[in-house]
Amino acid sequence: MSVYAPPIQRLVSELSKLPGVGSRTAQRLAFHILRASGDDAEALAQAIRDVKERIGLCEICCNLAEGPRCRICEDERREVSVICVVEEPSDVIALERTHEYRGRYHVLGGALSPIDGVDADDLRIAELFRRVVDPGSEIREVVLATNPTTTGEATALHIAEALRELAPGVSVTRLASGLPVGADLEYADEVTLGRAFSGRRAV
Repeated sequence: MSVYAPPIQRLVSELSKLPGVGSRTAQRLAFHILRASGDDAEALAQAIRDVKERIGLCEICCNLAEGPRCRICEDERREVSVICVVEEPSDVIALERTHEYRGRYHVLGGALSPIDGVDADDLRIAELFRRVVDPGSEIREVVLATNPTTTGEATALHIAEALRELAPGVSVTRLASGLPVGADLEYADEVTLGRAFSGRRAV
C-alpha cells in the first residue's frame, strides 16, 4: 500500500516513465511540483499540452516542427546540396552544436533492428530516397550520421548500398572515427562531434 495520496502516487508513477528517471528522482520531481506555485505548475502542464498538440514532423526532413516545415528547412541560408541522415531529432540538436555543418537533415526515426522487429518500412528511408532521386533534386552528398552502434552501422550500410544503385552520382559519406563505438550522438561532446564531421569518409 502506498504512503502517498493517490494523486501524488499517480504523478510519481507517470514521472518514473520518463527516460533516466527512477522512482527516487520521480518522487523528488513530484514534491518539487507540489511545492511550486500554481502558476508554475500550470505553465509546466501547458507546455506539455502544447508540445503534444502543436509539434509534428517536417514535411521535408521529418524533423520536429511547428507547422509544415522545420526551421532548418525554412532557412534559405542552408546548403541544399548536402543531406545529413540521423536517427532521431535529438541527433540534429547534437550536430548543430558543433557549428561544423550547414546543410539540411533527414531524420529516420530510428535504426534497423530485425531483432526488435524494426525494418526499412518502419523508418523514413523511402522518404530519403525520394528526396535524393527527385528530378529537381540538387543533392550531391548524403552524410550518414547514424549512431556508431551495431544497428546504426547496419542502417548506414543499407542506405549506402541502396543509394549507390539509385543515385550513383551522389557522394555517400560516413562520420569519421572519434565517436566511441556504442555511444549515442546525443551524449557526445561538441569537440568529438566536430572532429568526426570534419573527417567524414566515403562509404
